[in-house]
Amino acid sequence: MKGAKSLLSVGLALACAAATLSLAVRAQAQTLNQFDLNGQTGYEPYTTVTQATDGNFYGTTGFGGPNFEGNIFRVTPGGVITNIHNFCQEPNCADGWAGNWPPILASDGNLYGVTYGQTVDGVTYGQTLYRLTVDGVFTNLFPICSSGCSYPLAITLASDGNFYGVGGGGSSNNGTIFRVSLNGQYTVLHSFCVLPNCIDGNYALYPPIQGNDGNFYGTTLVGGSENTGVVYKITPSGTYTVIHNFCAFENGNCPGGTYPAAGLARDADGNFWGATQSGGTGYNGVVFKITPAGNYSVIYDFDRASAYVGWSSAALTLGSDGNFYGVLGGGPSGSWDPDVSGGVYRLTPEGVYTLLYKFREGLGYGFNPLAPVIQGTDGNLYGTDAFGGIPAGYLNPDDGYGTAFQLTTGLSPLVETVPVAGAVGQSVIILGNGLTGSTSVKFNGVEAEFTVESDTYIKTTVPTGGTTGVVSVLTPSGTLNSNPQFAVSK
Repeated sequence: MKGAKSLLSVGLALACAAATLSLAVRAQAQTLNQFDLNGQTGYEPYTTVTQATDGNFYGTTGFGGPNFEGNIFRVTPGGVITNIHNFCQEPNCADGWAGNWPPILASDGNLYGVTYGQTVDGVTYGQTLYRLTVDGVFTNLFPICSSGCSYPLAITLASDGNFYGVGGGGSSNNGTIFRVSLNGQYTVLHSFCVLPNCIDGNYALYPPIQGNDGNFYGTTLVGGSENTGVVYKITPSGTYTVIHNFCAFENGNCPGGTYPAAGLARDADGNFWGATQSGGTGYNGVVFKITPAGNYSVIYDFDRASAYVGWSSAALTLGSDGNFYGVLGGGPSGSWDPDVSGGVYRLTPEGVYTLLYKFREGLGYGFNPLAPVIQGTDGNLYGTDAFGGIPAGYLNPDDGYGTAFQLTTGLSPLVETVPVAGAVGQSVIILGNGLTGSTSVKFNGVEAEFTVESDTYIKTTVPTGGTTGVVSVLTPSGTLNSNPQFAVSK
């Protein structure tokens, strides 16, 4: 099992790597706080973290814990890391193993996640949906798909209260898009590579994102008309459409980009943003924007003429300032080139690029981020480095177990809603800081009833008359606005 798990984790890390990116602009120094994992609290985090109702951040690793079978860890904004749960405690790892996607916060205030699993000689290992409370109570809810599929990779919460995700298996054994409810109903919405030559796409590693129209949008790493990846749309009922095919090098240098690096981010206008691993004028990838109708444009080209830092390794994140934030992954495990140790960058909607921070390979430093950064409600960016950190007394930088980090860039505090879309009457959690004593909650200017549950979260519902726009909370310290906007569905 360890060998199979190692291959999965390495595959997830390396599937995102194709080209070294070159950078054009260097920002003034930012403040980065590094929080070291130590093996028991986690080992090589390949995913990002999720903020919960207690104001802390939760993540998973594929190797952490006392048995190195994967774990869930919690990290406070001040950097205190705690191992919350160890996977694979039940016989045949029936409770799951190798958490390769962070738990997702749902509107009931609990965290939910999936574990990797597979069936060997008729015995199923892992492959579960679990629930975790902020008090650390772990519940293995039920297995996800006992036949015809394997290893659910990632999920996202939708406005209908269900989770949508991607995983292995399917009718052609090339992966699936699925829906799973909290009562255990599992539905395959699409099996990849069911069309000749996989022109519908193949190898989806990241869950789709819900658009303002209620449909879901995502990418595949390969497949499509050129076998270099696609952007797809799928309705909640499973109607699947390819809306963009990435180009192939046989047709030139692919100025539009090829091999999409990860999932998509949505902007305030309902368009989607992403990055490719390769293509562009310098063969180092591009950042692109695509509309729900499939109108595609390149926003930034990673030119190879400037200093190397890394390669596009994860999805972008929309910040509260309207700009996008992304990470550059460093060299794969064992390469340790100090010039490609990874970094964090900012990109304006107009395509102005700024390198915010370059990670430093070496003794005690974390490096090689392979997952998106997120913006916490304190305004700071949070993420993980797969490698490095304090190396537990060893002399080589690769002996570290990875890190979580906080990057301060000057962004202001905000509030965030869970979910980010829903109909009138939908229950919504609002995350924030300093919420005690709040006197108003508005959905795009329409007052909503609410209850302040703690200093870090509020419970509310979408009010009658509420429309798509900013959710604002009037706190004793002033008004906090949401990012992203909340989409009110019909």
